Amino acid sequence: MRFGNKAFRTWMDRVIAAADEDIMVIGTAGNPEFKNFARAIPELKGYLLDSFGSYERIDYGTGHELNFFIFLYCMCKMGIYGIDDYQVLINKVFERYICLMRTIQTTYYLEPAGSHGVWGLDDYQHLAFLFGAAQLVNNIDGYTPESIHNEAALADCENYMYFGCVKFIKTVKAGVPFGETSPMLNDISGCPNWEKVSGGMFKMFNAEVIGKLPVVKHLKFGSILTYPQ
Repeated sequence: MRFGNKAFRTWMDRVIAAADEDIMVIGTAGNPEFKNFARAIPELKGYLLDSFGSYERIDYGTGHELNFFIFLYCMCKMGIYGIDDYQVLINKVFERYICLMRTIQTTYYLEPAGSHGVWGLDDYQHLAFLFGAAQLVNNIDGYTPESIHNEAALADCENYMYFGCVKFIKTVKAGVPFGETSPMLNDISGCPNWEKVSGGMFKMFNAEVIGKLPVVKHLKFGSILTYPQ
């Protein structure tokens, strides 16, 4: 098929069918006091299902990635998770979500949603780079932004999310110089430190993700994630 594989919808149908029960298990595991949690499932399910890509268009992009982060944010806002869970939610849960999405992208050929091509940061992710850059600030292994050109550093992708993102790009676009496939990331590698990269990623997220109408027009608001009047 030229575009996304329609078998993706079969996979999504299974996710949809299991979503209510799965969210209930996540929300009440170790939290028996959340007796009314079921009332939140319709809202939470909207964010979770939108995390995996568009059922209609068979595409995936930064808006879908944002929905998974909002799903975690809502769970925190409800008190399911607390501040002591933040590092684990990003370094373990969000990381596993990103790895899952790479498998889905390559299995069902999801089209990039709202991609800027080579002149964008990445075809699919942004938060993974933002969190990954923050994770590398003051890293004890001596990695610098230029380390993305070092295969030994990329091999440390299980410990550093940013390297995992770059390694995936180099894998799916093998045979083409990185400077040609990802000129923006290539330019960013020339930054003096990870603090500058992290700050730049945050500004770019505000401008290019939550600052763009084509992304936020699909975002749902309700009693958990409220829309300010």
